[in-house]
Amino acid sequence: MIVEQFGVEDWMDRFEENATYNITDTCAKPLTLQELFDLAGADRNEFMEKFFQREQSYGTIWGSALVKEEIAKLYDHISPENILTEHGATGGNQHIFFSLIRPGDRVVAFTPSYQQFYSAPRSLGAQVTVLHLKKENHYMPDLDELRLACAHGVRMIALNNPNNPTGSLISEDIMKEIVEIARASGAYILCDEVYAGVSQEDEDTCPSVADLYEKGIATGSMSKAFSLAGLRLGWLATRDRLALSQFKRVRDYDLVSCGLFDETIAALALQHKEKILKRNQEIVRHNLPILEDWVKNEPHVSFVKPKAGTMALVYYDMYIPSRLFCQRMYYETGAFNVPGDCFDEPRSIRVGYAHDPEILKKGLAAVSEFFKILEKEGVGVVNR
Repeated sequence: MIVEQFGVEDWMDRFEENATYNITDTCAKPLTLQELFDLAGADRNEFMEKFFQREQSYGTIWGSALVKEEIAKLYDHISPENILTEHGATGGNQHIFFSLIRPGDRVVAFTPSYQQFYSAPRSLGAQVTVLHLKKENHYMPDLDELRLACAHGVRMIALNNPNNPTGSLISEDIMKEIVEIARASGAYILCDEVYAGVSQEDEDTCPSVADLYEKGIATGSMSKAFSLAGLRLGWLATRDRLALSQFKRVRDYDLVSCGLFDETIAALALQHKEKILKRNQEIVRHNLPILEDWVKNEPHVSFVKPKAGTMALVYYDMYIPSRLFCQRMYYETGAFNVPGDCFDEPRSIRVGYAHDPEILKKGLAAVSEFFKILEKEGVGVVNR
């Protein structure tokens, strides 16, 4: 097995910890456990006393009944037995690929998107077709291209919705057409839905692929929309019994079970999911206008305004590769962004806007400062 370098994760690993202005993180502003307990109206001393008396066994191997009951409430047609807990959504995605993808299988994925969707199946020997989501089409899948890519059969279509890094949201109508394309080939659809639940408008929603399609597999986690990345608790959900049986078989080799503490805290958070999602809706709706105003007033940048999620892909017009752009900017101004080259989108940066608004403002000001540095150096501008 040859595993490609995971561009965005490698970049975050190298630079995130010491960033002055981290304006690329995609989690909604993380909750402290104290904030969670306050929001839930729970007594942390009582909670911890009970937990301290609990034997630290493996727990329920496929996920605790309580947390799976709460996860199931996120869906319309998913029951607890359709769910397996995972070590984050990334772990869930990898688990799905290892369970279902074989050498020679055909997989269709998209870019810009999360690299795992095409690099992981490629490492397993799959024939991967990567379709480009176009800025001028608001990063929506081209259904004609997708039909053509699937015309000779396909094992899996892999995507995420809302999209990382663009913040685009596939509508229910388009997702239903994607389902029909997959159904014609008997293909699975893997849809990473970690950003579901936070959007700019209340009507900007899409049902889960696990609800729409009998071979749909959804992954989710406590990290992004629920602000609890430190739990490392995710899940997969599907109504496909054969796939679920295979997931359970493979899971015995590389996961066994998730942490008791993680699942218990996740269950508490999901019991109060409306409060957490309301908090995070308010953050993204307050902060996106800050980013939008900066884009309007900064002559070197442009973007497609995101509909959902916590981030946007911002393009710049200067002749400098995005990796060099972001590395120099990090050291010279303190602004930290993931380069668009990690998503096969030259001359762009990923901006996460769901954290502290003052950090966002200072970070964006630092980006503008870096443009002035490049201007003084005589770096040319791309004709638009």
